[in-house]
Amino acid sequence: MSVLLDIRGVTRRYPRPRKQLFHHEEALVAVDNVTVQITQGRTLGIVGESGSGKSTLARMVMAFEAPDEGEVLFEGKNIHALGKRELQALRPEFQMIFQDPFGSLDPRRSVGWSVAQPLRAAGMKPDQALILKTLEQVGLRAADIDRFPHEFSGGQRQRIAIARAIVTRPKLLVADEAVSALDVSVRAQILNLLMDLQDEMGLGILFISHDLAVVSSLCDDLLVLRNGVVVEQGLAGDILNNPGHEYTHTLLTAAQLELQGEHAA
Repeated sequence: MSVLLDIRGVTRRYPRPRKQLFHHEEALVAVDNVTVQITQGRTLGIVGESGSGKSTLARMVMAFEAPDEGEVLFEGKNIHALGKRELQALRPEFQMIFQDPFGSLDPRRSVGWSVAQPLRAAGMKPDQALILKTLEQVGLRAADIDRFPHEFSGGQRQRIAIARAIVTRPKLLVADEAVSALDVSVRAQILNLLMDLQDEMGLGILFISHDLAVVSSLCDDLLVLRNGVVVEQGLAGDILNNPGHEYTHTLLTAAQLELQGEHAA
């Protein structure tokens, strides 16, 4: 299978505020020399606790911000070296699903308007037939096109967000904590939907999560981040069944305890 995304040695630093007027503070290294690939039709999970650099890496993959070192190549093109028009033309190929489905949707706009937004952003004319088809792909009805986000449940709003992400028929989806705000039963439905869409469209998926239990049901490959540094990477099954780093083992234990608590509730 072809490589969709090739992340090569990316590092991202943020300046720290000075505590004293003439005191020099070292920069915060949010992502430190990360290298990984995503191939067509496979899902790469990136896990780590809050502050590990997962979302920073996602923002660099989406070209929302640039790395201080390294490259992010999408189908061989360095997305941070592209001009504004070139990047706009390429954006339909990689789309993002955000954590908060309500916050990411404009409450003043209809579902149809929101789903069509990536088409307009890419300079493409919204096609109502395509929008209706996309809503049906994610398990919504054609009649939902004229409704507003507040009329839907959290799980349904995330389906709308997924519809918006796939309406351009991308090759890569970046899902940043896309199910963490949902309850257990709805979470399973959304994960199943993502797997169905992957089979149907041949998507590559970058799935970011703090929850190894969720990752285990979806991901083919896995990268474990701690304080911006890769501590472990490889096949998801190998790492989850036989973690080679103490930090990964700690994440697994936490996931098991959380799952036991959900079952007890």
